Amino acid sequence: MKYLVIAAFVAIIGSLGTALVFMMRAGKSAAEASEQTSSAASKRMARALAFRVGFSVLLFVVVLISYWMGWIQPTGLPANP
Repeated sequence: MKYLVIAAFVAIIGSLGTALVFMMRAGKSAAEASEQTSSAASKRMARALAFRVGFSVLLFVVVLISYWMGWIQPTGLPANP
């Protein structure tokens, strides 16, 4: 389970980084190129951000189901010290 969560976080951060790259390229291309190039970069950036949201929701659902199935247990500070 630990490796699944780590892989999900890597996917989320990677998708966010990809969106950043597309956003930076769209800013450069909007200043010096045509509208078509900027539009394509914007679509790719939006798709990368949509994947990030999807990965985040999937990670939340997997953690929730894992808790319900008893695969993971909550830990933290004891209620009565």
